[in-house]
Amino acid sequence: MGLKEQLIRKSDYLWELPPSVKEGMRVPAQVYASARILEEIGSDKSLDQLVNVAMLPGIQMASIVMPDVHEGYGFPIGGIAATLWPEGAISPGGIGYDVNCGVRLLSSKLSKHDLKGRGEELAKSLYAKIPSGVGKGGFVQLTDHELDEVLKNGVQWALKNGYAVPDDLPKIESEGKLPHADPQFVSDHAKRRGIDQIGTIGSGNHFVEVSYIDQIYDPKVAEVFGLKKDQLTILIHTGSRGLGHQVASDYMKLMVATMSKYGISVPDRELACVPFNSTEGQEYFKAMGAAANYAWCNRQVITWEIRKAWEEFFEGKNTQLNLVYDVAHNIAKLEEHLIGGKKVKLIVHRKGSTRAFGPHHPEIPAHYQVTGQPVIIPGSMGTASYVMVGTTEAEEKAFGSTCHGAGRRMSRRAAQKAVNVHDLEKELSERNIYVRAGSRSGVSEEAPIAYKDIEEVIDVVHQAGLAKKVARLRPLAVIKG
Repeated sequence: MGLKEQLIRKSDYLWELPPSVKEGMRVPAQVYASARILEEIGSDKSLDQLVNVAMLPGIQMASIVMPDVHEGYGFPIGGIAATLWPEGAISPGGIGYDVNCGVRLLSSKLSKHDLKGRGEELAKSLYAKIPSGVGKGGFVQLTDHELDEVLKNGVQWALKNGYAVPDDLPKIESEGKLPHADPQFVSDHAKRRGIDQIGTIGSGNHFVEVSYIDQIYDPKVAEVFGLKKDQLTILIHTGSRGLGHQVASDYMKLMVATMSKYGISVPDRELACVPFNSTEGQEYFKAMGAAANYAWCNRQVITWEIRKAWEEFFEGKNTQLNLVYDVAHNIAKLEEHLIGGKKVKLIVHRKGSTRAFGPHHPEIPAHYQVTGQPVIIPGSMGTASYVMVGTTEAEEKAFGSTCHGAGRRMSRRAAQKAVNVHDLEKELSERNIYVRAGSRSGVSEEAPIAYKDIEEVIDVVHQAGLAKKVARLRPLAVIKG
């Protein structure tokens, strides 16, 4: 009998595989999904990977996946795993190769009516100002010393050097700086890969998107977030580029070689891990923190590029762009959560999962204390994206986590074969969505057909109480690598 057939329905949107399903499981494996999404999940190895994650040393409560889940490297994408601090496992596979891939939302003072049919022109203008593509370097040239400053201080470096305004920092998860970051644990190879990539999108599913708000679900929360109907907004989705990938590669190789020293064996070498408080665990945590700081700084410099382009394009209008929030969705963080009524310190791995803290949580900005943390969930380039708000229920059920996007239902290779790029671009332009990309294959890989139904994914996390809908965004112009 397959794993899907062994799932036990716990509620309308929660399914569970008990530890008895496979020898070695330390906790249950939980899936947040609708019945329809569950059918799609069964077509890849994500359930097998979820069960394997439940075997990690020190894992607490459950291994969890969100409705955007799909097969990843070791860990399923859309997954959450919390291990007990300080001796529980830390695993690069539980963070991913794009350390601190995340998404940022900017709000404008303009409405969709201010574009007046200039969507294609705006797409061209932004594409010219924002470097994108595989290995593409940026306009910002760093010295070795400056790169170390970025790795150590994140967005504080950007503020010091004129790429940020003071109001930006409180609106970034962890204010754009993890204090444990240490550049000395980032290899020279990783630094060489990242030294010229600050302010660049990269390729794959990364993008900059101009959208407009077509629906408000919670007017009170939307007002606090500074959002209103028809408003133009900008999403930025990218991460730590080649530097973060190399950090993950370096430490994955190290952990594969050293696990046995700590008596650890895992069912899949891609789950390689070591105790958090081991020498190797601490070095990886510090290097991962540095890569996360780099990613936040990268999104900040892209914000600076967008602000300049926006000012030029909308000359004579109010061109102010405010940062609503910036969230990471590939990261491990030290957090305290209630388990069995007791507050416990944990190493929370989120891989393709967004933090979703509720009202009054000490780690979210003062401006959002009453509402809860903004949660930004991008869809595909032809569908909607969502702004949601975190809940205390998410903290109780899923370590304060929710989904991070629509989630792939088709591999990149399969999408390339299935999608005619010319037809897709024509279809999108007929819907007044204009795409600019350096690679035609990159457009086909990210076609809407390659992703799950964002509306259904959002409905699951909304109904399950893991995040609540605030506003829906519709794309107008999309810049890709």
